[in-house]
Amino acid sequence: MSAMAEGFSNPIVEAGVVGLRTMFAARAVTPVEATETYMWRIARLNPALGAVTDVDAPGARAGARASAARWTKGLPLSPIDGVPVLVKANIAITGLPWTAGIGAYRHRIAQVDAEVVARLRRAGAVILGSVNMHEGALGATTDNPWFGRTQNPHREGFTPGGSSGGSGAAAAAGLCAAALGTDTMGSVRIPSAYCGIFGHKPGYGAVSDAGATALSWTLDHIGPHARSAADCAAMLHEIADVAKDAAVEGVVGVLAFEGQVEVAPEVADAFADTLARARTLGLKIEIVRLSDYDFGRMRRLGLLVSEAEGFVVHQAMLADHPEGFSETFRGMLDWGGRQPAHKLANAYREIALAGSAVRAIFAPYAAILMPTAPQTAFAFGDAPANQADFTAIANFTGLPATAFPVGMTSAGLPLSCQVIARNEATALGLAERLAVSVGAPAGYRG
Repeated sequence: MSAMAEGFSNPIVEAGVVGLRTMFAARAVTPVEATETYMWRIARLNPALGAVTDVDAPGARAGARASAARWTKGLPLSPIDGVPVLVKANIAITGLPWTAGIGAYRHRIAQVDAEVVARLRRAGAVILGSVNMHEGALGATTDNPWFGRTQNPHREGFTPGGSSGGSGAAAAAGLCAAALGTDTMGSVRIPSAYCGIFGHKPGYGAVSDAGATALSWTLDHIGPHARSAADCAAMLHEIADVAKDAAVEGVVGVLAFEGQVEVAPEVADAFADTLARARTLGLKIEIVRLSDYDFGRMRRLGLLVSEAEGFVVHQAMLADHPEGFSETFRGMLDWGGRQPAHKLANAYREIALAGSAVRAIFAPYAAILMPTAPQTAFAFGDAPANQADFTAIANFTGLPATAFPVGMTSAGLPLSCQVIARNEATALGLAERLAVSVGAPAGYRG
């Protein structure tokens, strides 16, 4: 943490995932105390933040008591046993509303945990409840017409990003040790960027999406948000299908985007500072340009696929309860459902070809550095169209990617870069080395 970055005053919250493991092992804190701390923070801070939609207080307390008994016996189920976690509302949690941020599903109660939640429970994690999201995961502001607006913890009236805005905001504000989100074209990484934390999109297929309401089964990934790369790694180790891998050494590519993506000046400056920091650390750097990659066109093709697949996912509910979808969301899905087969086939083809071409360009490098988003968090209202220009690359290629904080703007908003890498450990490890902590949001430190 930099000298100017102030953390949380509560040591349980400041500890994060990895720190809690140490505290539990030393019997300095119990999982019951950690869970009660986070539940108290949710009750006190969430009314203004609007991140948490449902809390499973009985289930969380029972899980915490069971975890405490295991730690007392020296038999934890995993390193995250007893760690309190929140989960995005499109991921099923037994006994809680499974809404996907859509009014039509308000009364749908999950009967079975999503696979990723089941894995967390088998690892002993305490599931606190579910968090808000952009309606249907199709958007990046988390200004939800059914479940309310989630605020950016660093600036009221500003978006936390989306679609996993509740996950990013809750993790940044210290309402949980870590949170799960979903990422279709950047929906874990963009909220993490805007909220000043770490967000990891695993490689395609590394984490099961069974029991998650899809937006796009072609592009969706489930991944963790947390306040450190080590915390993301600890979560990923328990939810991923892949074996724990070792970081790859080698040349780091730095994406040149001038003339292709319009980037805010402070974002460009922060990216240049990150590049300078990489050189200071002794990393070998080469400039990489995707000359034939049309960022805007590829983002629009990804949106087309998302709208068409989203229509298929929600077709029955759209027919039965159209009033449970906002006019905007319903219009996007209906548009996707009307697109001709040849147009969709071309979109799938172009995305596949672009993903293959970019993977080939990235192949000689251990990792590629680029901004997470072209801008920082913005006031609620009209959202910039190009938010996902950089993040969508990792979804199209299927490569793992980690967003990490790199400081603050002059106006006090978080800045972020991302690393796309050959494997999970390389992405997370490089993010950890290059990050500049922004500390805890001022209104949430106590």
